[in-house]
Amino acid sequence: MDILTIILTALGLAMDAFAVSISQGITIISEKTFNAFKMAAFFGFFQAFMTIIGWTVGHSLSELISGVDHWLAFGLLCLIGLRMIYKSSRKENAKENTQLNFYVLLALAIATSIDALAAGVSLAFLKILITTPIIIIGVTTFVLSFIGASFGNKLGKIFEDKIEAAGGIILIFIGIKTLAEHTL
Repeated sequence: MDILTIILTALGLAMDAFAVSISQGITIISEKTFNAFKMAAFFGFFQAFMTIIGWTVGHSLSELISGVDHWLAFGLLCLIGLRMIYKSSRKENAKENTQLNFYVLLALAIATSIDALAAGVSLAFLKILITTPIIIIGVTTFVLSFIGASFGNKLGKIFEDKIEAAGGIILIFIGIKTLAEHTL
């Protein structure tokens, strides 16, 4: 597999994390750079880690996970999206900073990196040395997630409290898209 193919694969895998970073970046009020970095680090690490798991376990895990991976991603994204919509409807939410706590970041990172598991399995089938792809996948996801969170934060300043509900709706649509791609 040439470097261009690896980079394109990394870009494709990072798109969900980029979109989720935008929707979560909308809610960041304080420590913007630190929270964007934290989100990007989680997403980049999990993309790389799930690729390693997929590569290591290979074909047997693919058969186990392929039947439910899209349902898992759908459920996690919808749950977090509904939570964002609910929080945006609360009046006291206008001044409240949405914290990117460990559990929210973990759920989002897992939901956006399930495809990386399948990519890792594919890399194992192609008998590709995993070092270069995981570095490129992790770094690409980190950079795009950081950019997405920063862009989302700028959108949040423009649209204020209404944007958190929009971010929740975006997460739900990403979940529905993931489900539709795997069931159609």
